[in-house]
Amino acid sequence: MKNIITLFLLPLFALAQTIPADKTATESSRVDTNKFSQMYDLLATPNMFRTASGAPGPAYYQQQADYKIDIELDDKNSRLSGVETVTYYNNSPDILDYIWVQLDQNQAAKNSLSPLAENQRTEAVYTPNKFANKFLKEELDRGFKIEYVKDSKGNQMAFTINQTMMRIELPTAMKTGDKLTFSIKWWYNINNYRQDGGRSGYELFEKDGNKLYVIAQFYPRMAVYNDVEGWQNMQFWGSGEFTLPFGNFDVNITVPADHVLNATGELLNRKEVFTAEQVKRYELAQKTFDKPVVIVTQAEAEITEKGFSDQKKTWKFSAKNVRDFGIATSRKFIYDAMAVQMSGKIVMAESVYPKESNPLWGETSTLMVAHTLKSYSAHTFDYPYPKAVSVSAEDQGMEYPMICWNFGRPDENGVTSTQIKNGMIGVIIHEVGHNFFPMIVNSDERQWSWMDEGLNTFMQYMAQEELGTNFPSRRGPAKAIVPYMSSEQKSLEPIMSNSESIIDFGNNAYGKPATGLNILRETIMGRELFDYAFKVYANRWKFKHPTPEDFFRTMEDASAVDLDWFFRGWFYTTDFVDIGIKEVKQYYVSDTPTKDLKDVTINKRRFGKESGPFLYLVSDSNLELSADKKQAFKVDAIQPLADYVARNFSENEKATMKTPKYFYEVEFDKPGGMLMPIIGEIVYEDNTKENFKFPAQIWRKNNQTAKRVFATEKIIKTIQIDPKLETADINLTNNTWPKTEVKSKFD
Repeated sequence: MKNIITLFLLPLFALAQTIPADKTATESSRVDTNKFSQMYDLLATPNMFRTASGAPGPAYYQQQADYKIDIELDDKNSRLSGVETVTYYNNSPDILDYIWVQLDQNQAAKNSLSPLAENQRTEAVYTPNKFANKFLKEELDRGFKIEYVKDSKGNQMAFTINQTMMRIELPTAMKTGDKLTFSIKWWYNINNYRQDGGRSGYELFEKDGNKLYVIAQFYPRMAVYNDVEGWQNMQFWGSGEFTLPFGNFDVNITVPADHVLNATGELLNRKEVFTAEQVKRYELAQKTFDKPVVIVTQAEAEITEKGFSDQKKTWKFSAKNVRDFGIATSRKFIYDAMAVQMSGKIVMAESVYPKESNPLWGETSTLMVAHTLKSYSAHTFDYPYPKAVSVSAEDQGMEYPMICWNFGRPDENGVTSTQIKNGMIGVIIHEVGHNFFPMIVNSDERQWSWMDEGLNTFMQYMAQEELGTNFPSRRGPAKAIVPYMSSEQKSLEPIMSNSESIIDFGNNAYGKPATGLNILRETIMGRELFDYAFKVYANRWKFKHPTPEDFFRTMEDASAVDLDWFFRGWFYTTDFVDIGIKEVKQYYVSDTPTKDLKDVTINKRRFGKESGPFLYLVSDSNLELSADKKQAFKVDAIQPLADYVARNFSENEKATMKTPKYFYEVEFDKPGGMLMPIIGEIVYEDNTKENFKFPAQIWRKNNQTAKRVFATEKIIKTIQIDPKLETADINLTNNTWPKTEVKSKFD
């Protein structure tokens, strides 16, 4: 579509203005309100650890924690016990007198402060189950029971437990380059997560008495020590998730012999835990790229779930360079897998699910795992791990390295509604996608939920769009965030808020940051610049610990686009977008000045080098403009202009010369505080359309109003701001000229 010709108007008012006598300058009137101020006041000062470009600095370091873990599941009593040996490496330049270990299960301990910190209110209606669990049932103590902490020689180590954190005293301080080996023995009661909530636990199938376990946060985990926080030992209150160092895991998991199990890492003893036929099926899956191969069939699972074996079996896993470990196990599991080609190597996409999840899961889950790996890899880096597993766990949606739990099942008759299927597809893409953010690009979830949830929701939106089925994405499109951004201030807080302080977690940590990135990609930066910068960020910080500053700086550094105004407004405030059309004036060209333009002409002659002759754009509301002057502009109708064109343009130039006939001054206003480009659509009298776009920098010198002049070849019938709803404008009533009754498109 061709560009619209734009002209600047001659000044229509005197430059000098007199301040009224009753207006006195005050200190408050001199506060800098420039929304284009650079973010030096908000961002941490660059240093040798993290550079001004957003990249890791020459002195960047990170700690490492390696684990050897042996655990056993007591299925009858729903209890897990274990012993771990941790080797901790001090790569920092600091001396450590003690170390901190996370005990996240203590968030559900009997003496936990977490439930006491929650507001409660009486509900009018309860199910018997909910009422009994809330008011009658004795609370199960689900916290860690630490039996000992010992050094490498078997000596007891002194420790102090403060809620979800354990400080271990070191007999000798750790210097740079030192490593420490110690062991912890523990146990805890596993909860029924469908009754008690939580990211880990078991689902009870009352019809057959079986349990489906999704086990996480099951072992004492090292806290992060870095250049930003020192020890990140903020308590786990339930919302702000996890901050963990990378390391290597060797994990032996003992469960009932009839269980099928999957977990983070590579299975080392496949032939010991599967039948020979199942091993052959897995080997076939390693060579099958178009659809899943069923390794443990539904028929086999239906037999197994009736057995309740008293025997035990140990599954052995090894995982390299991961930050955490998750486990799913049940005698009800069906297991399928397929191969995904990833730049010369094979990655396995896998699913485990009970028969209650079929046929939906067998038809959909593993294919969505494969799709997610391909989509995310294209926008970031090739998926580096050997597999990704989707686990069917109702009422769940949680992620760990190489494995995640996902909701969504058919009804009792095996029928799946479109809503359930789309929800299940969305959660699988989202949770598998978390392998990239934060499992590999390892941000601090305890502090900044948006850095993984927001970025991942944005990537999820793109992966869903790539399905090509008009997938109903809840988060990502700009129009979807409007109800949140237009809500009352008491329910809002900036994205840059601590994870535990967020009121509307879904919109603040997921929806708004994802929408912001989508607006950057589609409206502000463009796909080419955005995609390059986003990929640079992902590759700079894969297997490292980025901060918000690292993300903001990298996006600018790799694109040469100043985004401080956007990050300041979108991430650090609750400002909303509202841009409208305040007024439209039509102008006609004249070679004769009206009375109010004569002074302008005199000033131009007096102070400038311009001696005339002049052309004048005269408003159609000017009473001095005669009816015969209100006509479409023609170059040869204004003699001074015709003479100028004849003298200064060649015949070839004249042949390609634009020929505007109508002139409109459009005044835009911005009732909202958030800056945005002005995007619009013009509809002409003949119903043809033309788009225009002015960058956000149009607001640099006046944050309230902006004017543009449109010189067109046809009469303008209507003008509409943000016709595709791509800026999250909360008010459409001022988006059109002439003003029309607008029914909200956000409902």
